[in-house]
Amino acid sequence: MGDPRSKPEEDSSSSHHHASPYKVGVPPKQKLWEEFSTTLKETFFSDDPLRSFKDQSRSRKCVLGLQAIFPILEWGRTYNLSKFKGDLVAGLTIASLCIPQDIGYAKLANLSPEYGLYSSLVPPLVYAFMGSSRDIAIGPVAVVSLLLGTLLQNEIDPITNPFEYRRLAFTATFFAGITQATLGILRLGFLIDFLSHAAIVGFMGGAAITIALQQLKGFLGIKKFTKDTDIISVMRSILRSAHHGWNGVTILIGASFLVLLLSAKYIAKKKKKLFWIAAIAPLTSVILSTFLVFITRADKKGVEIVKHIEKGINRPSVDEIYFSGHYLLRGVKIGVVAGMVALTEAVAIGRTFAAMKDYQIDGNKEMVALGAMNIAGSMTSCYVSTGSFSRSAVNFMSGCQTAVSNIVMSIVVLLTLLFLTPLFKYTPNAILSSIIISAVIGLIDYDAAILIWKIDKFDFVACMGAFLGVVFFSVEIGLLVAVSISFAKLLVQVTRPRTALLGKIPRTNVYRNIQQYPEATKVPGVLIIRVDSAIYFSNSNYIRERYDSIRIGGLTRSSKRMFVS
Repeated sequence: MGDPRSKPEEDSSSSHHHASPYKVGVPPKQKLWEEFSTTLKETFFSDDPLRSFKDQSRSRKCVLGLQAIFPILEWGRTYNLSKFKGDLVAGLTIASLCIPQDIGYAKLANLSPEYGLYSSLVPPLVYAFMGSSRDIAIGPVAVVSLLLGTLLQNEIDPITNPFEYRRLAFTATFFAGITQATLGILRLGFLIDFLSHAAIVGFMGGAAITIALQQLKGFLGIKKFTKDTDIISVMRSILRSAHHGWNGVTILIGASFLVLLLSAKYIAKKKKKLFWIAAIAPLTSVILSTFLVFITRADKKGVEIVKHIEKGINRPSVDEIYFSGHYLLRGVKIGVVAGMVALTEAVAIGRTFAAMKDYQIDGNKEMVALGAMNIAGSMTSCYVSTGSFSRSAVNFMSGCQTAVSNIVMSIVVLLTLLFLTPLFKYTPNAILSSIIISAVIGLIDYDAAILIWKIDKFDFVACMGAFLGVVFFSVEIGLLVAVSISFAKLLVQVTRPRTALLGKIPRTNVYRNIQQYPEATKVPGVLIIRVDSAIYFSNSNYIRERYDSIRIGGLTRSSKRMFVS
């Protein structure tokens, strides 16, 4: 028999062990300013952007500073002929794509065709020196052109007052650049992440349908067309002009070349090595259709043509920007909206292709580069430019190595402005409409929408809300819906975080959600809850209520302890 005195001692030891749980250490006290500066640094400067400047000489710091502003000074030292060959081919390829697209996109913005070409001359040059992406191709894009055109024509009629309309466009472009550069300098790039992926998918899809519907004016040869962008107004305008407003020759030209363009895209999609067919198809279509209209004089039969593109390079436009007066605040408002949308698209494109080639881009530097190019563009007769997904994809597939491909593209556009613009006189508007329709079809991402539906129904509501807002109301309403739903989802996730009851995976020390892992078993007498958010004042009561509902619901009536992860 053992010593009876040993049992109480053992019990006492066990009791003492249970009465002495592990304690969380108290962090060292900090002064108010030190605590504030530490929090500020962790929030805005977590990557320590000035670390490379430490312990460097003054001259070295100047070099590093210039390289930070102009990355071309850093990678340009290792640039060679082999890389230039890739950039040359890529630049020529995207130039053949951008020239017809730019002419069409300028019409979306209610500007003369040459302003689309101007916007593929100066901004890409600025970006090539300041940007950090090797693959992004800069220029006007369909969504931003439509957004800008819609917002601007709500303020000034582009037909009755084209000069003031153009001034407001330059003003909006200037403040779009200021917005983008400011976000980069203040390291506030995380703000664009508030627009969720689901909302962007819906907004882009709705914008694509709206743009395609707008192109039916040129595609069908309609002369009197509604200024509204919602689907009901557009369809009503089309049907009203069906008996007397449609032009058969125009429809034949537009439909024939649309089939050609879509076939080229299909071939390129099926056989990646034939990507160049889709790249040169727009310019080839423009050349063929222009030649056909010229030799048949189809313009005499009611086919609308471009007529005139002003020859020469960009004119200075600093004196045309509103820095005071009635339209200043309106230009600021339009510029902020257009700048944010353009920024979201460019950063998303840059990150996508950087991930494909396994390199990093600095989001804040990208914003500064995009802002600088739009500020410079506003002073040289350009409107808002950003990264184009279709051109960037072609740039990537063409084997671009660096941003020099943008410089090559700009040189081709420069030569076009100096010598080739008279050749576009007989280009039919129908072919420009066909090019834009074929380009925006790719913005409708069915697969992403289906995947969003399968993963998160609330995200799908955000996606469809943005989509329906654009299609049935207007681009700005759709954008407002997208932002509102994104913020609403954020608030819901913060104040009503998901909670999961965890169980132990057999023969392991791993705990997982018992709903996702049926083999996981609950620990007798213990309730383990995982909260998918930080716990603080806005959700603490909700989490307590969730715990009570689980306990009262009979799931863990025998639970004596609770662990929250």
